[in-house]
Amino acid sequence: MNMKKALIADDDEAVREVIGAMISEYFTIVYASNGREAVEMYRMLKPDLVLMDILMPEADGIQATREIKRIDPNAKIIAVTAYASSKGEEVISAGALDVIEKPISKSKLIEKIKKYVSF
Repeated sequence: MNMKKALIADDDEAVREVIGAMISEYFTIVYASNGREAVEMYRMLKPDLVLMDILMPEADGIQATREIKRIDPNAKIIAVTAYASSKGEEVISAGALDVIEKPISKSKLIEKIKKYVSF
């Protein structure tokens, strides 16, 4: 079976690993630790899904979302953030499909992803 690829962009390694563990049965996972890396990884790998933290060094998730959408207008990006109430609208207007508030549960994460990516 050909697994879909997901890019998890978060500057906190523990968060990347937890989210990765939640979706690893559905996706092959690649990681980025900042927004610039996320854009480069997207450009190289064209993943089926991006889970994007908002507050990150070098380029935040909002800048990275804009850049990825310029590379691929059909990119499926879901913001994963503790700042959904203050930054949610901004990341949606940058091109994210949805926002998931941290801390996240596996069931809520999978349910959100299934709205946008079939697996």
